[in-house]
Amino acid sequence: MAAWNRALGPAEPAALRAGASLSVGARAFVEAALSGLDRERVLDHHAHLAGLGSNASGCELSGEHLSWLHPWKRLQTLAYMRAGGVSDARQADQQFADRLRALVEHPDYPGRTLVLAFERAHHPDGSIDAERSEFHVPLAWVQRQSRSSPGRMLTAASIHPYRKDALAALAAAHAQGVRVVKWLPNSMGMDPADPRCDAFYGELARLDMSLLSHAGEEQAVDAADRQEYGNPLRLRRPLQAGVRVIVAHCATLGEFEDLDHPGMRRSGFELFARLMGEQAGGTRLWGDLSAITLRNRDPLVVRELVERTEWHDRLVHGSDWPLPAIRVMTDLEGLQAAGLLQAGDLPLLRELYAYHPLLFDLVLKRSLRGRSGQRFADAVFHARPEIQAW
Repeated sequence: MAAWNRALGPAEPAALRAGASLSVGARAFVEAALSGLDRERVLDHHAHLAGLGSNASGCELSGEHLSWLHPWKRLQTLAYMRAGGVSDARQADQQFADRLRALVEHPDYPGRTLVLAFERAHHPDGSIDAERSEFHVPLAWVQRQSRSSPGRMLTAASIHPYRKDALAALAAAHAQGVRVVKWLPNSMGMDPADPRCDAFYGELARLDMSLLSHAGEEQAVDAADRQEYGNPLRLRRPLQAGVRVIVAHCATLGEFEDLDHPGMRRSGFELFARLMGEQAGGTRLWGDLSAITLRNRDPLVVRELVERTEWHDRLVHGSDWPLPAIRVMTDLEGLQAAGLLQAGDLPLLRELYAYHPLLFDLVLKRSLRGRSGQRFADAVFHARPEIQAW
């Protein structure tokens, strides 16, 4: 149990305990990292809620995640729930939301956070695929939490394009002030290159809404035999339809068929880079930096993102909460060995992680340096007028 707790990190961030504070050195480190930012304009574009169905949330989690017959999924769930502040299964969904709210509203944490609904998997005929629906977070639940934290928590919808009522659901979400739609094609079972999506893309473009779509291999949620749906090149179809697309994680995980050279396989990031080149000078293709510093990413890819300064006007910050709160997920030593962090940064970042994991994630990305001293531009961390998140 002690080893498990060390791997996952503290059950409660120190910032949420009365009287807790950072050391003088860590406080100065944070202030230096945030220098240059307009704290009112900072925006995290990628944070999750999850739940077991308590508190009348409507959230769902597949039974495999709750059974030791599936030990890896069960361990994943325990880790996510601990990171999310869950101590009582009967209050799990509200506790998970309350933990995120407490961190977002903490006086040390700047800006706003976009919280993502999560759609069920669907069959090609538009019916729900219950067997392959790992989890579900309804839009109404996210809206309920966002309304309780006005100005700090924002809402993104998640609407499956194969649903028979997809266009009506999209119009309703827009009418309620939602401006971003989240997809995880590998898990939800939609192919972004499928002509079935064209009507949905047309409506997204007409309403000037953004599509935040996972790209790359999916490891947190079961994708079974549908990993190829995470191929970034499959997002050409919405781009060609005039949709603003945000590629989650910049496709920094996995390998996919090169659709331009059938039979060849390339890294998701290489294919993302090709898309960025095709869309150079435009404002329809974006990448979010959520999860890029996690242990399962290649630090050399992180370094390329930092050093490709010509991309920075099309990159946005994302945390992928609750993953930053799981200690074992981040390898600071690996980032330092790749030259992205200074050795003196590590003890300060560790202290910050224990204090406030969302602030840690933000400061970590602000602290990354390329070989010639490049860093992510300030604008990466600000809300962009082109992406109307609210």
